[in-house]
Amino acid sequence: QVQLVESGGGLAQPGGSLRLSCEASGFTFSNYAMNWARQAPGQGFEWVAGIYSDSSKIYYKDSVKGRFTISRDNAKNTLYLQMNNLKPEDTARYFCAKSPSNMVVFRSDGAVLDHRGQGTQVTISS
Repeated sequence: QVQLVESGGGLAQPGGSLRLSCEASGFTFSNYAMNWARQAPGQGFEWVAGIYSDSSKIYYKDSVKGRFTISRDNAKNTLYLQMNNLKPEDTARYFCAKSPSNMVVFRSDGAVLDHRGQGTQVTISS
């Protein structure tokens, strides 16, 4: 079955950086678009970034553009999120999530996702 295991979260200061990783198994990783999403305390689940299966197209939530970079290594079945210039409002649990096709498909409430991992906590505080 699909397994997505996130790592790399932790505590960082405002302006700092973190790099999240997601190891995927149980499906052909290179055939599917992948995403990062997050959920802050008391807030809804929100999509953050998505990347096509072949990395040909990448999308970001407006509030993270220019600060976050999503990437993937299909040979290693791994998805990454490089987060720079972190802000306190980036504090959330971050989830790796799979798209149901090779493309990132959007609907009114965000990207279409069919599986997600357990998440990794990111806390930004001085």
